[in-house]
Amino acid sequence: MKIDQSLDVKGLVCPIPVLKTKQLISKMQSGQILEISATDPAAKEDIPAWANRSGHELLELTEENNYIKFYLRKK
Repeated sequence: MKIDQSLDVKGLVCPIPVLKTKQLISKMQSGQILEISATDPAAKEDIPAWANRSGHELLELTEENNYIKFYLRKK
């Protein structure tokens, strides 16, 4: 998978990871992929729910080394 942008929101808590994701993805082109690294457990539900509401596609969600990685494709 080709990552076009990466966002590190480790250590930040809700709603900041979603807000920063929204800010960055709004500057990306349709079809590009955003990788997000987070530590807030609430992000596991918040980011996919926001992506679904916004029409973006959650490609993958993984957990490793106490952090969560999301891969979103911009609509």
